[in-house]
Amino acid sequence: MDGTIVYDALVIGAGVSGCSIARELSRLDGRFLVLEAEDDVCAGTSKANSAIVHAGFDAKTGTLMARLNVEGNALFPQLARELGFAFDRIGSLVVCTDEKDMPALEALLERGRANGVPELRIVGREELVRMEPNIADGAVAALWAPTAGICDPFALTAALAESAATNGVSFRFDARVTAVEPVTLEGGAPGWKVTAGGDAFFSRVVINAAGVYADQIHNMVSADTLTIVPRRGEYELLDTTAGGHVRHTVFMLPTKMGKGVLVTPTVHGNLLVGPTADDIDDKRGTQTTPAGLEAVRRKSALTVRDIPFRETITSFSGLRAHQPGHEFIIGPVAGAPGFLDCAGIESPGLTASPAIGRMVAAQANDILGLPRNQSFEPRRRPIPDLKRIGQGEWERLIESDPAYGTIVCRCCRVSEAQIRDACRRVPGARSLDGVKHRTGACMGRCQAGFCTPRIMEILAEEVDGLSMEDVTKCGPGSRMVVGHDKQAEGGERHD
Repeated sequence: MDGTIVYDALVIGAGVSGCSIARELSRLDGRFLVLEAEDDVCAGTSKANSAIVHAGFDAKTGTLMARLNVEGNALFPQLARELGFAFDRIGSLVVCTDEKDMPALEALLERGRANGVPELRIVGREELVRMEPNIADGAVAALWAPTAGICDPFALTAALAESAATNGVSFRFDARVTAVEPVTLEGGAPGWKVTAGGDAFFSRVVINAAGVYADQIHNMVSADTLTIVPRRGEYELLDTTAGGHVRHTVFMLPTKMGKGVLVTPTVHGNLLVGPTADDIDDKRGTQTTPAGLEAVRRKSALTVRDIPFRETITSFSGLRAHQPGHEFIIGPVAGAPGFLDCAGIESPGLTASPAIGRMVAAQANDILGLPRNQSFEPRRRPIPDLKRIGQGEWERLIESDPAYGTIVCRCCRVSEAQIRDACRRVPGARSLDGVKHRTGACMGRCQAGFCTPRIMEILAEEVDGLSMEDVTKCGPGSRMVVGHDKQAEGGERHD
């Protein structure tokens, strides 16, 4: 082991849970590494969800899921101030559409109160219509949860990663884990060897935050097998012209398959409708289906009327890491000292992520016994959002850097300066999706139809070793350029 770097803790997975854990670990004086199979943070479950900060009334009382939901919700305002990501506490409504289902709505109210959710109450139809003029004609009442909110999950995850990196955490991308083995470290201490991307990494503690692949990582070290089922959810995203159709997040009464199809504004001003809930076998099965999108439209009409689906600008699907017991699996793995699971993190996992980070980092330090990092910096400089600032502030930005006045993405008002900033950060954008997730570029009505070429040019200028030919949408296998004009297959290039 002489000369080999030994990390104090190694996190597998750079989704919102993994990056939250990494940031909390960076409060300690130690050596930490995050391994991610894809080319960037927020490349799996964390990038394709409802972006809801749940109040905490849905999870079964007494579960870890319920506790961490409420704790995480309470942490969001401070986290948003420190890291500078968009978060709006708009509140949510769970709509009852049949008088005979009122006992279920009242039971949800009592569960929320038992979980510690503040300010919950049931509103009748008259008040409900005042709150949501486009509520469905069949709606009779709703559970009002004013502490619910919406956020930008891309910016949140990137901000957590940047904060962790600023405070000393290393990141390695394109590093899919293929083996996890116990080893004896120098001095006889127990540890782990993790093989990823063809390289070996050694660590005292390993944290499994691998999303839908968490079962595969867990099963490398334990005979007590874990099962994670990919649960696909399909969505439709409508243009900002439809963003005001509802003012709050509107849920259906929950079923055993989840919270049903919701209708919500987004922090970017769009309207989001979905998801479905279909258990599948393919851990990369993020395609949309005609049946799924038809179900989104049909079910959403039960709670909200006249949704202008003609304003749809894109559809997408994401995979939730569903554990059949419907509970977060967090903590040490029996027979694998120094190995911690953070698995089964489905909804409300985004909401719970700040609390998950604290919990797992504390568990890791119970093993490591590290002192506090006295130079920990909690604040991070955000990338300015030109849609959420005033004209005067924008003019001051242009005075500091004229590139803030050069708009590249017209639909979402994203400037050249913001894109270059996204590329220069650590970890920074290396692909079109990396720019998209950090700046909001490409998310508008034209869906990257106009801004892609210029963003590709900026990426090639900013990212070391990246040429226009090598720019990808989201890492290996998604190159944007397949050849040059007037170049026949196998022939010479003629510019």
